[in-house]
Amino acid sequence: MGLTLSQKIITRHLVSGEMKAGGEIGLKIDQTLTQDATGTMAYIEFEAMGVPRVRTERSVAYVDHNTLQTGFENADDHRFIQSVAKKYGVYYSRPGNGICHQVHLERFGIPGKTLIGSDSHTPTGGGIGMLAIGAGGLDVAVAMGGGPYYITMPKILRVILTGALSPWVSAKDVILEVLRRLSVKGGVGKVLEYTGAGVKTLTVPERATITNMGAELGATTSIFPSDEVTREFLKAQGREQDWAELAPDTDAVYDETIEIDLSAIEPLAACPHSPDAVKPVREIGPMKVDQVCIGSCTNSSLRDMMRVASILEGKTICPSVSLAIAPGSRQIYSMLAENGALAKMIDAGARILECACGPCIGMGQSPNSAGISLRTFNRNFLGRSGTADAKIYLVGPETAAASALAGVLTDPRSLGKEPPIDLPDHFEINDNMIIPPASAEEAKDLAVLRGPNIKGLPVAGPLSESVSAKALLKVGDNITTDHIMPAGSKILPYRSNIPYLSQFCFAVCDKSFAQRCKENGSGIIVGGSNYGQGSSREHAALVPLYLGIKAVIVKSFARIHCANLVNAGILPLVFENEADYDGIDQMDELELKEVRQAVEQGKTVTVMNRTKGTSFQAAAVLSERQRRIILAGGLLNDTREQNGKV
Repeated sequence: MGLTLSQKIITRHLVSGEMKAGGEIGLKIDQTLTQDATGTMAYIEFEAMGVPRVRTERSVAYVDHNTLQTGFENADDHRFIQSVAKKYGVYYSRPGNGICHQVHLERFGIPGKTLIGSDSHTPTGGGIGMLAIGAGGLDVAVAMGGGPYYITMPKILRVILTGALSPWVSAKDVILEVLRRLSVKGGVGKVLEYTGAGVKTLTVPERATITNMGAELGATTSIFPSDEVTREFLKAQGREQDWAELAPDTDAVYDETIEIDLSAIEPLAACPHSPDAVKPVREIGPMKVDQVCIGSCTNSSLRDMMRVASILEGKTICPSVSLAIAPGSRQIYSMLAENGALAKMIDAGARILECACGPCIGMGQSPNSAGISLRTFNRNFLGRSGTADAKIYLVGPETAAASALAGVLTDPRSLGKEPPIDLPDHFEINDNMIIPPASAEEAKDLAVLRGPNIKGLPVAGPLSESVSAKALLKVGDNITTDHIMPAGSKILPYRSNIPYLSQFCFAVCDKSFAQRCKENGSGIIVGGSNYGQGSSREHAALVPLYLGIKAVIVKSFARIHCANLVNAGILPLVFENEADYDGIDQMDELELKEVRQAVEQGKTVTVMNRTKGTSFQAAAVLSERQRRIILAGGLLNDTREQNGKV
C-alpha cells in the first residue's frame, strides 16, 4: 500500500508515535516562523526555556501585523523581536518587507520540509509542497529549541481537481467552493491533499491561496505536490536548488475523497459572518458596496495584483467606494512599480497600503458604520474589521476590482474577454530587509531590548485534586479566537501585556466577563461546538488563564486552541452527552470531583452542578503527554520538570 504525499513527509520527520489516524505523533520541525502579534510571547517563552540558540534549519521572525505605530508599544515590540532574533539565531524580516506567509513562500519555503508558525495561515507553505502547520507560540518556541511538535495524526482527505478554471474565476473561488461543501468544521482532524490533472493548471500563488484558506476549514494543513510548476516558481525566485519533486504514490490510500471540476466553478462570495456562508456572486446580486480591500496573505501575490491592475487600467473607481490595496511583499510592490501596474491602481483611485496584514487583522481601514465591505481576505468574523455592525464579504480579486468600479457587487464575467496575465520568468531579488542573526560567538555579548509594555507570562499551578468554580460564561457554537481575544488596532499593541489585554477578553460576547472573573477569582467557561476556531493566537488561552479560568467544557474544540489551552494549563473537557450543555446556566456552581485522579488515569471527569443538583460526565481527550502537561500546570512547568529528570 502506497503513501500519500503528507504521509511521506510525516514518515521522514516522525520522532515519536505511529502514523495511525487519531494517535499522537511527534514531528521534527525544519523551519519556524513567527509574526509580531504572536511572536513577542513566543520569544519570551523561548527565553524561559533557557536554550542558548535555535536548533532548526531556519527560523524567521516577521513584522507584519502590528505595523500601525500610534504609540511606543508596537515599536518596542519590534525592537525586542529584532534583538532577540539577532541573539538567538533567528532571521528578522523588517516592517514593510511583507506578510510572513507571502515572503516565506518567496524566499524560504522548501518542498518536503516541515514548517510550523505562530499564525494559523502557515499552511500557505503547502502551496509549494511543505507540510506547514499553524501552532501556538509556545509550541513554536519548543520547536525552535529543538523539541518535537506534537499533533494528532490526521486523516488524509484527497481533493481531486479536474478541468481548468474558466475566465474570471480564480483560486479564491476554488477554496470558497471547498468551504461551501465542507463547512468551517469539515477539515478538523484532516489534511487536505490536492491531486488530479487540474493541479497542473494552477500556479504556485494560486495553490498557496487554496492552502492558506484551508485554515478556515479547521484543517491541520493542506498540501499540493511539488512538480514542474513548483520548480519554475522557485527558479524565478533564484532558488531552483531548493526544488525537489514530490508526489503521492500511485497506489496511495486516502481516508476520504472529494472531486472538484475547476471548469464548473463560478465567482463566489462568503457572506457575513462566516467563511463557509458561500453563495454565487450572481445569486447575491448587485448589492451596494461601500468599501473594497484587496490583499492579505490569501490574495496579495504578483498574479493577483496584476489582475487587479488590468481591470482598473484606464478607469476610475465608483465615487461611493473606498478601495484599498496592499501588495503582499516588498518584492511584489517593487515589481508593480517598475512594470507600471502600480500607477494603474493609483490612477484609478486606489489607496495603496503598506506591505502588511493591515485591514485583515483590523489594523486600519475599518468600514463605515453598517457598511458593506468586499475583501479578498480569509476571515469575515463579526467585528474583526473594527466596525461592529459592518458586513464583510470574502471574494476573489477579480470580483473585488470589478465591484470597486461598479459600486455594486459585480460578477467579473460581465467585464468581457479576460486579458492574459504574463508573469516574469525571474522575480527581483533583494533581501536587504531581512537581517541575518549574529554568530553564536557574537551573540554572547548582545542584549535583548525590552520596553515597558512587555510583561511576564502568566503561569498555572499544578492541577488540583478537585476544582470548584462558577460557570462565568456560557457561549454557543463556532466561537472564534476573535471572540475570545479580539484583534484590531486598539488591542493588538498590548499583545505583550497580558494584564492590560485581559480587560478585552470576550468583550465581543460579554463586556462584563473580565470584571466577573476578577470578582470571582476563578471560573469555568462552557461552550458549544468548534470552540476556538480561527487564529492560532495563544493569547486566547493565556488571557483566560490570567483571569483565573481553570477549565473549558464544550461540545468540541478547534485543534490549535485546544492545544493552546493544554499548553497554558487550562483543562479542556468535552461533554460526553452534548445534551448536558443545555442543563448549565451561566453562574451555576460547578465542581470537577477528583479531577486530578481522573486525568491521571485517563478517565472521564464527573462534573457536579451544585446549583441545579445534577451531574454529568466530560472527557479530557488528551494524549499521555498532554495529561502530564495538564497535571504539571502547563507546558513550561512540564518542560522544567522533564529537564530536571534528565
